[in-house]
Amino acid sequence: MSKPLQSFTFDTRPRYAECDPMGYVHHAVYPIWMEMARTELLRASGVSYAELEQQGVYIVVARLNLVFKKPARYDEPLTVTAHLTRCSGAKIEHDYEIARDRELLVTASTTLACTTTAGRVIPVPDAIRIDSKTD
Repeated sequence: MSKPLQSFTFDTRPRYAECDPMGYVHHAVYPIWMEMARTELLRASGVSYAELEQQGVYIVVARLNLVFKKPARYDEPLTVTAHLTRCSGAKIEHDYEIARDRELLVTASTTLACTTTAGRVIPVPDAIRIDSKTD
């Protein structure tokens, strides 16, 4: 298995259904885009959430922090980046950036916890740990 990647970026355009009546992206959409980036970061590293779940490992959001700097609007091109910043014990930490033409619109961070199906906290699997220097 290859070493997990440290970051992943994808491009998107806000869909009409993701916006409020004024054409601004609704605040609830940003965490969805963050999860998409996080999921694809994991997949690009050679592991999928589905595979982890088949092994009895679930990854749940324990903390979510967003800072809104400027609004995104309907149909404008955006980039969403997830950075894997730390793995320690049962926690996985990510930072995120959502930008329009390199103008930062949103910064965010999450702390995820690895659990069993019963919700018991377990260590981060070796297959998704980043370099031990960050532990």
